[in-house]
Amino acid sequence: MRNLSYQAVLMPFLLFMGLPAQAATWVIDPADSHVIFKYSYSETPYEGEFKNVEATFEIDLLSPGDCKFSITLPIADISVDDPETLDYLLDLEMFDVDQWPTASFKAEKCRLESLDTFVSDGNLTIRDQTHPLSFPFKLKVDTSGGKIRFHLTSEVTIKRLEYGVGQGYWAGTAEIPNDVVIAVDVYAIKQ
Repeated sequence: MRNLSYQAVLMPFLLFMGLPAQAATWVIDPADSHVIFKYSYSETPYEGEFKNVEATFEIDLLSPGDCKFSITLPIADISVDDPETLDYLLDLEMFDVDQWPTASFKAEKCRLESLDTFVSDGNLTIRDQTHPLSFPFKLKVDTSGGKIRFHLTSEVTIKRLEYGVGQGYWAGTAEIPNDVVIAVDVYAIKQ
């Protein structure tokens, strides 16, 4: 019933926008997209950004359960304000970028939570650790420069130690808590 009411509300909008009523492949628009990670050190909040993110989304807006996400985060391209912090992040005890240069999220299905809110169920891989992750997100459709695109926003908390990010001295949580927030604000263009 929920899917039927969702389709009834969305169909006029899709017809107006000229979107196909079938699955389409969307590719991240890097100019307007940001994937931020937020953490604290000695109780002071900090953030950095994953740059050069590669992402494709296969989404059928009329059948939101039919979706596939493939996202690659190049760890070496992390951007932070302090060069010393960057060295620590890329080093052996944190991301160990020489051995694991990328992190990834792959999903094969989504769940509709409300008219514009979804959850994508997939697996997040960082370093050599892969764990299931339910990724909640909001999805809106708009146009830019005459092109149809969607706007996906999300905020999810992960436990860095589950992924091996923090070994040796950094395995403790006194200075850097285990929780890291990933804030996603991306646009994608239909291929």
